[in-house]
Amino acid sequence: MSKNGFLQIHDPLRPKGHAVGIDLGTTNSLVAAVIQGRPRCVPVDEGEALLLPSVVHYATAGGVVVGARAKGLAASHPTDTIVSVKRFMGRSPEDPETRKLGHYRFASDKGKVVRFEVSGGQPVTPIEVSGEILRALKRRAESHFAGKVEQAVITVPAYFDDAQRQATKDAGRLAGLEVLRLINEPTAAALAYGLDKGSQGTFAVYDLGGGTFDISILQLVEGVFQVKSTGGDSALGGDDFDRAIAERVLQVMGQASPTPSLVAETMAAARKTKELLTHESVVELAVGGHTQSVSRADFELWIRPLVQRTGLVCRRALRDAGVEPGQLDGVILVGGSTRVPAVRAYVAELFGREPLGDIDPDQVVALGAAVQADLLTNADRQDEVLLLDVIPLSLGLETMGGVAEKVIPRNSTIPIAAAQVFTTFQEGQNAMDLHVVQGERELVEDCRSLARFRLSGIPPMPPGMARVEVKFQVDADGILSVTAKEQSTGVSQHITVRPSHGLTDEEIEQMLLDSIEHAEDDIQKRQLREQQVDAERVLVDLRKQLATFPDILDAVERARLDAAVERVTQAANGTDGNAVKEALGVLEQASQPLVERVMNQAIAGALKGHSVEEY
Repeated sequence: MSKNGFLQIHDPLRPKGHAVGIDLGTTNSLVAAVIQGRPRCVPVDEGEALLLPSVVHYATAGGVVVGARAKGLAASHPTDTIVSVKRFMGRSPEDPETRKLGHYRFASDKGKVVRFEVSGGQPVTPIEVSGEILRALKRRAESHFAGKVEQAVITVPAYFDDAQRQATKDAGRLAGLEVLRLINEPTAAALAYGLDKGSQGTFAVYDLGGGTFDISILQLVEGVFQVKSTGGDSALGGDDFDRAIAERVLQVMGQASPTPSLVAETMAAARKTKELLTHESVVELAVGGHTQSVSRADFELWIRPLVQRTGLVCRRALRDAGVEPGQLDGVILVGGSTRVPAVRAYVAELFGREPLGDIDPDQVVALGAAVQADLLTNADRQDEVLLLDVIPLSLGLETMGGVAEKVIPRNSTIPIAAAQVFTTFQEGQNAMDLHVVQGERELVEDCRSLARFRLSGIPPMPPGMARVEVKFQVDADGILSVTAKEQSTGVSQHITVRPSHGLTDEEIEQMLLDSIEHAEDDIQKRQLREQQVDAERVLVDLRKQLATFPDILDAVERARLDAAVERVTQAANGTDGNAVKEALGVLEQASQPLVERVMNQAIAGALKGHSVEEY
């Protein structure tokens, strides 16, 4: 609505200004655009700095400070200065990991989203904090171009789940940006390398940033960037390296319960020490009147378990892609944390080759996002580049017995749509509850719940007669929508899955490990549940027939049938799926006289009053 109160007409032909690529990072953020045919990062902070610290300070007077000035206020105002907000995106306030991520004042309300208590106003969410960072990038880009910036491609970690991706899109909208596309950070890096260097082949993108780690195996062939597999840890990065230093320093200082101010000051000193150790062998760290020498050897020893955690994820991604390290054409480094010499040495050892690093690892993601933004908005571009990302975990529905029926398996290329037909279970059932789940296990109780919704208006029919098509659709941003449609009436229900909490790194890692470790047990449990559902269906139908025809069997036949029913009931209450299957086989034989006589009576009833010649 315009300022004078009249509705504005949406004009699709109205120029949208410049389209940019944004790397919304944990530690630093960048904005880039294609300028004179080449992607370049735009200065965003004081002077000609390209990196905007992802820090937001909320002042007592109600003002908001973003970037280097906000970073300088973190030590003196630790609870009013939000650092590494990306780690909070999509998290639930009840998540135990949430409160380990910073000494903030969390709002006490029982909402589904993390809220920070800050000075000068109402509590703010991670989406609002991220929106301030994006708004600052937008303003700086507009100042640089002396024109409007209204469209952006924003990068996200490959392992961001649906909640985290949706939160990122919401932050973009808060900043006044039309989010053209969310693109995975490793894919953006490959895009920058592929177009700049004309590379072809299979590449590993090792992305270790301030707060997240991603590994992607990609194939680049004739303009098609296909992700073969992906893995990651959404709570592992340079911040953890800083924390490893800070914990040792506080331990030496004898600070078992340090104040938030001291923690913030120590973390800042640790970060500076880490950066200096990239080029120096020993650094003097000073904090709170305490001075301590930290050697590169000490630092590498402290972070070794963290670096080795990335190796587990990398080996799994290679296995999922069916690629050996020797078959790779290159390893691309992304993220400021790959500057650490110990990380580079570990990557070279892990993949058996020196990694590529001729594009600045801090800038490469933003540059790739800028290329994608230009491709989506520049009608003059003649080259065609197709990005084929994948979903990290399988998506499916709960079926009878608590079984997880996978509709879209993990590592499926997106965008993707898949559908399955389901049916009703009970007599006259006129509604169906749909439970959308994510994970690799066979039972719903071992997977992650994403959403629930109901399809009403199904015509009353006998069990198994209704046909409900459920369609899963994952768009290019990795956002899931589900549609359920009853085929005879056309009645349908649609939901865009927007959960309010995200998967923690431990949950993602554990889901994949558990799917392998418990594969055999899971299959047996699934078979048991399916047999139990069959048993319940058969028994319900049998009791209905016996109630309708109570005298159709003689005493011996009825006794044999009752014994078979009891055997099925006992087996269904047990834990052996084969026992249920065998009991159902016995019941089928015992119920044969009942089935035959009911059928004969039905035929006789249909023929009554008619001659054979009529048929």
